[in-house]
Amino acid sequence: MRLLARGLWGAAELVVTLGLVLLLLVAHQLWWTNREARAEAGRTVQSLQREWDEAPAAEGTAPDRSPRPSGTGRAPAPPSAATAPPGPGTGPPPARTTRTTAPRWDQAYAVLRIPRIGLTAPVAEGVSKGGVLDRGYVGHYTRTAQAGRAGNFALAGHRNTHGEPFRRIDRLRRGDRITVETRDAVYTYTVGKRLARTAPSDSGVIAPVPRSNVTPSAGYSAPGYYLTLTTCTPEFSSRFRLVVWAQLTAMRPR
Repeated sequence: MRLLARGLWGAAELVVTLGLVLLLLVAHQLWWTNREARAEAGRTVQSLQREWDEAPAAEGTAPDRSPRPSGTGRAPAPPSAATAPPGPGTGPPPARTTRTTAPRWDQAYAVLRIPRIGLTAPVAEGVSKGGVLDRGYVGHYTRTAQAGRAGNFALAGHRNTHGEPFRRIDRLRRGDRITVETRDAVYTYTVGKRLARTAPSDSGVIAPVPRSNVTPSAGYSAPGYYLTLTTCTPEFSSRFRLVVWAQLTAMRPR
């Protein structure tokens, strides 16, 4: 009887210990990783702002010479900077200046701001977990266009843990503004469409002319200047992807 009691007591202690370990792991994922990633992301944004404010934009910038996006038709040529910005989907965006040097892998080089959800986050090159996403950064898909260029400037971010910058992008609605600030300019995109759920393998959502391969009715059909935000859905799962699309509607030099 005593042996049985000791066995039951030992088993209970083991269960309690395992429960505490599990609780600590959950706290680490849901609280500590967010705290650390947000702190690092905030320091990176401040560092970029100081760097840009202290050093003038590099000379020798050139007009965008990126390839035209695939699909029918040609990408619209931007008018002069004096042209008033059009509404989303009504015509080509204003002229812009771009840097000729591509960002290094994992390098933070821009700042994304989404007022609707109170987001300010650095944008880094690539979508690796260790070097970009787990640091609270938003990652740029390297084979897509850069901000302000013809095609699709496609970004990814965590929805849960590690700063979770894209946790609330499901709240974005048509007409919401998104800005991307670089060393040379501030680009304003206006939200137009979203796709609540698609497969992780749906590469069409980040194509130069974004259109879902899974849900062909979702997306666009004409070349333009697009911004795509992607994240996991539902929350605390990576089974599907949530997608928000926006179009470039304004630009101003820094």
